[in-house]
Amino acid sequence: MDDVGMKSGRTWIRNPLAILAEDAGGGIVVEGTRIVERVAAGASPAAPVDETVEAGRHVVIPGLVNTHHHFFQTLTRAHPVAINKPLFPWLQALYTVWDKMDPEAFRLATRLAYTELLMSGCTTAGDHHYLFPKGLESSVDIQVEEARGLGIRAVVTRGSMSLSVKDGGLPPECLTQSDDTILEDSERVLRLFHDTRPGAMVQIGLAPCSPFNVTKRLMRESAALAERHDCRLHTHLGETLDEDRYCLEAFGQRPVDYLEEVGWMTNRVWLAHGIHFNDAEVARLGRAGVGVCHCPTSNMTLASGQCRTCELEAAGSPVGLGVDGSASNDNSNLMEGVRHALMINRLTYGAERVTHLDALRWATEGSAACLGRADIGRIEEGREADLAFFTLDELRFSGAHDPLAALVLCGAHKADRVMVAGRWRVIDGQPLGIETGHLREAHTRLAHSLFGTA
Repeated sequence: MDDVGMKSGRTWIRNPLAILAEDAGGGIVVEGTRIVERVAAGASPAAPVDETVEAGRHVVIPGLVNTHHHFFQTLTRAHPVAINKPLFPWLQALYTVWDKMDPEAFRLATRLAYTELLMSGCTTAGDHHYLFPKGLESSVDIQVEEARGLGIRAVVTRGSMSLSVKDGGLPPECLTQSDDTILEDSERVLRLFHDTRPGAMVQIGLAPCSPFNVTKRLMRESAALAERHDCRLHTHLGETLDEDRYCLEAFGQRPVDYLEEVGWMTNRVWLAHGIHFNDAEVARLGRAGVGVCHCPTSNMTLASGQCRTCELEAAGSPVGLGVDGSASNDNSNLMEGVRHALMINRLTYGAERVTHLDALRWATEGSAACLGRADIGRIEEGREADLAFFTLDELRFSGAHDPLAALVLCGAHKADRVMVAGRWRVIDGQPLGIETGHLREAHTRLAHSLFGTA
């Protein structure tokens, strides 16, 4: 894509309405891909700049970091077979639909999810893709291509399902692959795409889907592969009481015991959901530094429960945010997820214990920590220039007094500008290089033709 509006040299983002950073009331200076200076209120940059961007209308925050999603599910939002069901029945209903996924549909689903995330202020998009029916073997390649085309930072986890219903798992056999096929492809995509350097635009993780659809061998060998390639590990865990019952019946152990047995109790791991952990398990996860992605919107939609965010964080686990799949969230808006995180955690812990700043922190530096990245998630010198700019021009913000609190409490959902690695990727609310109307039409047409009901 074209880098419209970008110039080389030093750019001063000057005098924002508000900024989520200390000692930066006068803005920040960006050079290349990184933040090189915070400017105090009333001050000027320490060295000359080549360009000044007036930010007086904007509330500036670090680019949001999404740590759990299933892009392919954008094609089956609000689907009649799955509405009003908890997780296991919801999955079993949608497995009968998802086997129709083909490369064209998957590419459009991916493009739409990245675009939605970007427009919501997300600059690093994590996805957990575990669906590999026949013909969709190059899914990771497609996701990397689409991320590079949009200019968004991506963490693509090569997911997998190897335990079908005939083996005691949940998915049908047509949606699973053998352990050997999964491990071979995992190594292939790691060699092709995984970048361990600071500022990496694409990273790969390994993500066997969950205890009820993969083998323990796959979990163990994925962990060994992650050590060799220095990548992260990701899976669903502790999402529902049904999962607890499955693990007890199938393995004679609770999910956290399962995690430890397969060698995943390390700080290389982050988990999706993490709802049904007891006090001892929270302490064990915290000691190991295992991260947890809180998915508030999906958890409420499926009535799965409430993540123990505060206890996990106090125990030592990084806590981040994710939108989760667009068939259980029904959108890909991470800024909306920040608001939902605030609301459900206030319901859990009370109005004084969890603030809008906590919710924003989970979506930025907390999520970055889950991904093992110290180069994103905060506005400070040396970090990547990943930034989201919001205006307070809509009626929903009229009368708001604290701009940062207003983003969350009044319900910001669309960024005015987004910068990734020092380059503008959204200007005036529109993603560069994407005609959103055409994308929606093509995506909707495929969703209805492939996955519609008679």
